[in-house]
Amino acid sequence: MTLFQITPDNALLLGRAIFLVFCFVLAAVAFTRWRRSSERVTGLFFEQNTKLLQRLSKLEEQLATNQEQLAGAREQIAALDERLKAERLENSEQRRTPAPATQAAAPSYQIAIRLAKSGAPREEIMSSCGLSRQEAELVQRLHGPARTAGAARLAVAS
Repeated sequence: MTLFQITPDNALLLGRAIFLVFCFVLAAVAFTRWRRSSERVTGLFFEQNTKLLQRLSKLEEQLATNQEQLAGAREQIAALDERLKAERLENSEQRRTPAPATQAAAPSYQIAIRLAKSGAPREEIMSSCGLSRQEAELVQRLHGPARTAGAARLAVAS
């Protein structure tokens, strides 16, 4: 047997061996490319994950800041509400109790009523009690002696 004489059986065996080596090399190249691609995808995934975590941290910081601002605003609103309630209560108390000026002025009205009942003229009521003309007329009409219809018309006309 010579070295270059190849039998068909040996040729088929040699073909199978070459085919198997070719398939192994092809599988090795495909596996290497798949592995590199998988590493790139994993790297991109971790990069995106890191970016998302950074954005999430920023959002959490903003949320914490917003919550602090909201708490401050709530405190301000509560303080304003308390102040408003106090002012409303103070205003309602002022409406219920007469003002000190009104209480001080009451004796002058009492004097004006006594003068009107005794028949004093409007000018005397105005000067002695410090009332305006309209107030003196009102006191005279309410508490003064009854007038006749003609005198009442003249008083209204003046």
